[in-house]
Formats: sequence, C-alpha cells, structure tokens
Amino acid sequence: MKGKWNEVPTSTFMRQLFQTSNLPAFFRQNQQTMEVPALTEHLRQLCADRGLVPERVIRAASIDRTYGHQIFNGTRRPSRDKVLQLAFGLGVGVEETQRLLRLADRSPLYPKLRRDAIILYCLNRRKTLAETQELLQSMELTILGGDNGYGG
Repeated sequence: MKGKWNEVPTSTFMRQLFQTSNLPAFFRQNQQTMEVPALTEHLRQLCADRGLVPERVIRAASIDRTYGHQIFNGTRRPSRDKVLQLAFGLGVGVEETQRLLRLADRSPLYPKLRRDAIILYCLNRRKTLAETQELLQSMELTILGGDNGYGG
C-alpha cells in the first residue's frame, strides 16, 4: 500500500495523539499516516496484491459489469451490500472487509444483527458469495444486493 496508513496500529497512533503537547506538529509529523486511501485506490491495490483483475472480482462479486467498473474507477459510490459483495469477490476476510466498509463510508458489520452475524461468519470461514447467499436465504434474510434498506 502507498503511504503509511496501515503501518501504525490505531491504538498506538491514538496513544501518541493523546500524549502530544503540540497538535499542529503532530499533524505535520504524521501527515502520511493520516492520509486515508480512496476506496478505488484501495480496491486496485488489493487486486494487484492478489494478482486479480477488476473484471474477475466484479464477476465473482455478482455485480453488474458496468456498475462494477464504475465503482473501480470512482464514478459510482457503492452501497454497503455492493462493498460486501466486492469483499467476497476479492476473497478477503473480516478485517479487510471492515476496512473496505470504512473507506466506502458505510457502517461496519455488527455481530449482534442476525444478517451481519451471518456475513461475518461466512467471511471468517472463507465461504463463497454463493454459499453466503444460500445461508442468508435459508435463514429467511435478504441476500446481498437485495432490497433491504441498506441501499443494496
């Protein structure tokens, strides 16, 4: 990844922030660390790191080809469900999925919500999108990309 955003653990960074006596100097010293990458940049980097091409990720995520490319080039802002579908398409785990949701300015998965709990379970177990959709449907919950009030 370009920059230092992922190199400093958040807890360490927060401790340093709370201990500083000169906030402007702290910001100057940590400018790179505080630059959050754009979702599109992060998606491209994840693809590069995994040897994937966007077309393959979009197909694995069961997202319309045109819409998927618009997400990758930054002309469309994905819904929460689309970000989750992309996470499955990329084959990432829970932590990286939560990061993608943050970068997309979407709410994180919350284990006390049944639907989110199932998605977390599937991500943790490295289930495919199809397996996740099947489990959601068997539990009578809206599948990813369905009409559920999340803007999916």
